[in-house]
Amino acid sequence: MGPWPLLGLAIVSEVIGTTALRASTSASGSSRNLWYLVVIGGYLASFWLLAQVLKRLELGIAYAVWSGVGTAVMALIGIAIFGEGVSAVKFGCIALIIGGVVGLNLSSAHI
Repeated sequence: MGPWPLLGLAIVSEVIGTTALRASTSASGSSRNLWYLVVIGGYLASFWLLAQVLKRLELGIAYAVWSGVGTAVMALIGIAIFGEGVSAVKFGCIALIIGGVVGLNLSSAHI
């Protein structure tokens, strides 16, 4: 599998882990422990996949895409699933994150 699909899987794994971490805050007892297992599994998978990606992509590009896309997706999940606040500033900042990731990718297109 190429580095970009692996990076996509790393992002999905990180998003699953972070969403589970947020969900664990409202859980109790054994259900909280199950959420923690999802958090640990999601983060372990994400970091392992990111390590595989770094063997084939530049660190700056891979990390920017991983963290930037993950941040933007988590902001949208926070709004859609957890009822977090919505504002034009929040959406503008998400657009800036995405623009930065695209810009970094374009800057290394010559490679």
